[in-house]
Amino acid sequence: MMGSSDISAPQADSIPVTTLKGVGAKMAERLARLDILTVQDLLFHLPVRYQDRTRLVAIGELLPGMAVSVHGEVRHTEVKFGRRRMLLSSISDGTGTLVLRFFHFGAAQKASLARGAKLCCFGEVREGVNSLEMIHPEYRLLEQGKAAPAEQHLTPVYRVTEGVHQLTLRSLVEQALEYLKNGAITERLPPELRERFGLPALDEALAYVHRPPKDAALDMLAERCHPAQQRLAFEELLAHHLTLRKLRSVMQHQPAPQLKGTARLTGQFLEQLPFSITAAQQRVWKEIRQDLAHAFPMQRLVQGDVGSGKTIVAVLAALQAVEAGFQAAIMAPTELLAEQHFINFRHWLTPLGLEVAWLSGQLKAAERKEMLAALSSGRAHLVVGTHALFQEQVMFDRLGLVIIDEQHRFGVHQRLALREKGGSDGGYPHQLIMTATPIPRTLAMTAYADLDVSVIDELPPGRTPVSTVAVPDSRRDEVIERVGAACREGRQAYWVCTLVEESEALAAQAAEDTAAMLSETLSGLSIGLVHGRMKPQQRAPVMSAFKAGEIDLLVATTVIEVGVDVPNASLMIIENPERLGLAQLHQLRGRVGRGSRESSCVLMYHGSLSEAAHQRLAVLRESGDGFVIAQKDLELRGPGDVLGTRQTGMLQFRIADLQRDREMLPEVARAAELLLEEDPQQVTPLVERWIGERSQYGGV
Repeated sequence: MMGSSDISAPQADSIPVTTLKGVGAKMAERLARLDILTVQDLLFHLPVRYQDRTRLVAIGELLPGMAVSVHGEVRHTEVKFGRRRMLLSSISDGTGTLVLRFFHFGAAQKASLARGAKLCCFGEVREGVNSLEMIHPEYRLLEQGKAAPAEQHLTPVYRVTEGVHQLTLRSLVEQALEYLKNGAITERLPPELRERFGLPALDEALAYVHRPPKDAALDMLAERCHPAQQRLAFEELLAHHLTLRKLRSVMQHQPAPQLKGTARLTGQFLEQLPFSITAAQQRVWKEIRQDLAHAFPMQRLVQGDVGSGKTIVAVLAALQAVEAGFQAAIMAPTELLAEQHFINFRHWLTPLGLEVAWLSGQLKAAERKEMLAALSSGRAHLVVGTHALFQEQVMFDRLGLVIIDEQHRFGVHQRLALREKGGSDGGYPHQLIMTATPIPRTLAMTAYADLDVSVIDELPPGRTPVSTVAVPDSRRDEVIERVGAACREGRQAYWVCTLVEESEALAAQAAEDTAAMLSETLSGLSIGLVHGRMKPQQRAPVMSAFKAGEIDLLVATTVIEVGVDVPNASLMIIENPERLGLAQLHQLRGRVGRGSRESSCVLMYHGSLSEAAHQRLAVLRESGDGFVIAQKDLELRGPGDVLGTRQTGMLQFRIADLQRDREMLPEVARAAELLLEEDPQQVTPLVERWIGERSQYGGV
């Protein structure tokens, strides 16, 4: 049996920061903005970087760009008036002179820097007007006759907020470290587990990262790969993993309707398809079919590259729910993708005698009332919609299955909110989550530990590879000419406009301007326009005309990233591709190459590309494999962008990094198993320490 340290001293998680010297009500309020409420929060507010102030440098040896400590005597201090009022203090150590420049100062500060005052200061050296200078250096006055005390530790730099400065945080952490010495932090990883994974003790790791000795490896600390930092990263990843494991366990102990299909509707649907589904689709469909028959909710993520046929699998799952006497809801993150699903589902399922409802925020009151009545009465067998499905007024008769497309656009808490819609008759609905953004296995292990994962790893026959080229926008006229020639040969094309800022208004403007320019230049061609600010009733006829071949060239914003299927479209121009992630570019490119024609994608970049941008675009040119591209995207951009969790807060780690620490993830999963088996009472406090209230995102 594994055991952990005894709890005898007052515990840091129950000691409010107001017990520390210098923390009154106002300071406590400011610290709360940094999520620091207790001494434990302070100890886990980890440095973002370090400065080496352990070595004093002679002023005569200074060079611009150095961040150093110097010791000097004030020779002259004056207030100067230019565009801004400033305090200039000239100091010397006998080897040279340095100017200290302050823009924010008071009378007391000016008085303290009188001629003859001795001080030690730290800052970045810059080229001044007549000599080297430091702007707003940190400094402290030295007592007359006493040398500057040598720093024994590297100086930590913390994340701060208005009214809470570095010196304040360092002083408070110093006090918190005294509590740490007295056993105020409980070790939650038992000795056997730490030994097995080669992890130092928690109190040692915390003391080291807050006060590294002067001989510490600064490069290792900067890369966050020092054993002390890795110990903390391991525990943080473990806390996140355990949270999702707990969520999975909770879900598996909740009731769900057993959706045992009759194969009547699924059989009819497969018969009416003009093609046979792939072996990969059959395998995934079998896994889903078995899940739906369980008496606890299915929680399955289906990954599949662009065009692998995830929608067909979703239809089969929805039909099994209907066969069992229940309703299905399909939710997509954008109006355009939801519309495409609605059109496809209605086309496939109306011949089977099923009613498919449509629900979005754009519906008129009367239409909305009609749709809500169809759902609550059970008349509508399926509903397709956007975030509008979350709304309180949306009631189902018997919701048995929720299908969420492009899961990474929603937070965990959002995808679980829909389950409440079916928590009455027969329990919670099953959930099928789909994504065309392949997620590297290591990332999925942590980000989706609450889900079973299926992969559709085979493309339907007939998909043609897309050749990709990158050209500068100085060749715009040549590109326009090529597009015109292709369209006159009977091919169709996309012209995608992107912007630096994620602004629907600016993106719409850019697309409108581009459409007007192309209409003028390519007279005789039919040019359409779609963007995110258009209403569905404005977009739908344009998309239908493009699909029918009546529009030659479709100018669009990135709203066409997913869901649009026009087999005759075989050419795509993407403006400013350097502004998008690899996964998003791969998604956009996936709109072409869906028919038998040879297809091309032109990445038209602006200005000269950075080395990183060259690397990224080279990956697209060389690979059409979504998983290879996703792995590279993860390496280049980080997990928050790949998963779309920057805004959900789900993966906002304090010290862990899924890319840097990916080798650790299998060990984290094994450690979770051990802890749950041998010392389960440590799980909740461990999760609360690292995630706190955020652990509630799963409804756990």
